[in-house]
Amino acid sequence: MATHKLIIAGFGGQGVMLIGQMIAYAGMLEGKEVTWMPSYGPEMRGGTANCTVIVSDKKINSPIVSEATSVVAMNLPSLVKFEDMVAPGGNLFVNRSLIKEKPGRDDIDVYFIDANEIAAGLHNDKVANMVILGAVVSVTGVVELESIIKVMDKIFIGNKSKLILLNKQALTALGSDIVRHWLPKSAFAPLNG
Repeated sequence: MATHKLIIAGFGGQGVMLIGQMIAYAGMLEGKEVTWMPSYGPEMRGGTANCTVIVSDKKINSPIVSEATSVVAMNLPSLVKFEDMVAPGGNLFVNRSLIKEKPGRDDIDVYFIDANEIAAGLHNDKVANMVILGAVVSVTGVVELESIIKVMDKIFIGNKSKLILLNKQALTALGSDIVRHWLPKSAFAPLNG
């Protein structure tokens, strides 16, 4: 396994920190080395928020990610800020529900996911982050999907336990329809075209 370096970004309230925590926790369950580092804007809910996650079989020397193997952009400011931090050949996951602009790079793999619409189809807008998490895990293999499900069982406890089924449905919502929801970069004209 290679070292996975992820940046997950959006606005406060979108659950970007939870995505990162769940990946890190799943990595720990798998016996891997992990780091998770949050960063908040001036306000938490509605302000900008991002976190970095590193998952590796090797010792991690620094939690700082200057070049990511994958970036998740849940809103346009996140795309603008972090698109250039994806390493050539890396992955960019774009929440197409909130981002209509096309990324300008042709040296990375871009996945457009209608996360909010899929979440709305499950009757809960708040699980858009789990839809994106399912996409990230499926494409990158950073951790096993089963490990994420185990993490859900550990963190959604007490009153939150009633959310486990919904979150699992969102996590696997793309299922075999993965290709219909993810369009390769070749499906779009260049920004200047």
